[in-house]
Amino acid sequence: MHELAVTKRILKLALDHTEQHGGHRVIAIHLAIGEMRNLEEDWTQRYFDHISKGTKAEGASIHVRKIPVLFECRKCGEHFTANLQEDKKILCTRCDSFEYDLVNGRELIVEQLEVK
Repeated sequence: MHELAVTKRILKLALDHTEQHGGHRVIAIHLAIGEMRNLEEDWTQRYFDHISKGTKAEGASIHVRKIPVLFECRKCGEHFTANLQEDKKILCTRCDSFEYDLVNGRELIVEQLEVK
């Protein structure tokens, strides 16, 4: 249910931007979301439709581009991905180390707002 809290922040940002730039209506919001965010696109749109009623963003569509998870090994520097749903252990694909840092996968970026 964290989609609702995130969607409220997205709506506020869209409305603030529209107001600051003299826009009349938000047409679409383009997001880039890291796979580790576990945001459901359908629920995000449903919540947005509900909370945007009566605002300049009513009827706007949300478009999502997924950002894959990417790790960097602390030992050898290798960049690698993993399937978080299937992999029981995540190890570096080059040296089998379990010491790594997350590079991508937690992002939530408003890439573009389409405003009329």
